[in-house]
Amino acid sequence: MKKIVLAASLVALFSMTAFAEDAPGLKADKAPPPPHKMDDGYRGMEDARTMTVKQAKALHDGASVSLRGNLVERESGDIYLFRDKTDQLQVYIPMAMFDGKSVSPDELVGISGSLDKKQQPARVRVTHFQKQ
Repeated sequence: MKKIVLAASLVALFSMTAFAEDAPGLKADKAPPPPHKMDDGYRGMEDARTMTVKQAKALHDGASVSLRGNLVERESGDIYLFRDKTDQLQVYIPMAMFDGKSVSPDELVGISGSLDKKQQPARVRVTHFQKQ
């Protein structure tokens, strides 16, 4: 009797997956391709539409911006001077955004955040920081 119950429960256990529907969401049965083999998809700030500092300064208060350039100097606390080929702009980058990385002025960085024109001069409050 125990063998019949055991056999029936094993058959029921393994047949449940056959009746399962293909539900939406992540299917973890395959490994993802390595980053250098990806053709499409989100790969960080490289995919974001970048703009120049000059274009960013012309936007309205609170606009989302994505910039690529250099952190030239630290002005005070978490305020840095960011420069690209068109102009320069103050950016507010909390120390936690650096995630223990150090950046020198000759290294290219990508930032994105919101434009704060209420401050004089205007500055960007950085929400994403990436060392290129």
